[in-house]
Amino acid sequence: MIPKVIIHNSISIDGSLSSFEPNMELHYRIAGMFKPDIHLIGSNTITAGIKLYGTGIPPEAPSDFQKPKRGKTLPAWVVVDSKGKLEGLLHACRRFEQVRDVIVLVSRTTPKRYLCYLDERQYEYHSVGKNSVDLRKALELLAKKYQVKTIVTDTGRILGNLLLDQGLVDEISLLVHPIIVGKKSYGMWSDINKNPEITLMKCERLQGQYVWLVYSVKKKEKRPLH
Repeated sequence: MIPKVIIHNSISIDGSLSSFEPNMELHYRIAGMFKPDIHLIGSNTITAGIKLYGTGIPPEAPSDFQKPKRGKTLPAWVVVDSKGKLEGLLHACRRFEQVRDVIVLVSRTTPKRYLCYLDERQYEYHSVGKNSVDLRKALELLAKKYQVKTIVTDTGRILGNLLLDQGLVDEISLLVHPIIVGKKSYGMWSDINKNPEITLMKCERLQGQYVWLVYSVKKKEKRPLH
């Protein structure tokens, strides 16, 4: 069994994920309504977020080499990073007070230098897959090892499209912002190869001309091999 997976994103009217200023307070307030056990995030989303919202990467402190002691009710961040892109950056994520800790998903080809970096700082990590992270196996591992039942991913296009294409998504939550990006639009679903069957579950108008849409995604049943 794999956990329930919800894609939650803030988009423009024309479906762009970027080139506009999202309402992050509202975005995360809605994400919290799903009561996720973890947030699943791609490494590209973290590097882009640090670049967009950060004021530079602070130097590491001795406390960054230890696991934080925070409430077990807080969700963990599970980061997909088989290439080791976040070496030297993860402490910026770990310092968020509303995150229990950061867990990293890697593969068998992840650079050993990155694994040493994770070991030295007491990050939990799991190798799932050969050249890249096997997402289905990763979800099965999270369910078994951490008793994860609900996952929210508010990552960018790459990871979200992979999850949807592989039939791993249960719901899609969209916070539609009252803005049209136009020529600079970065389409949320541009890499989708399949046409999943979706059903509208919620359409709610929020203060400030925002609209919250929630769709269920029909999963195709696996046929037994004969």
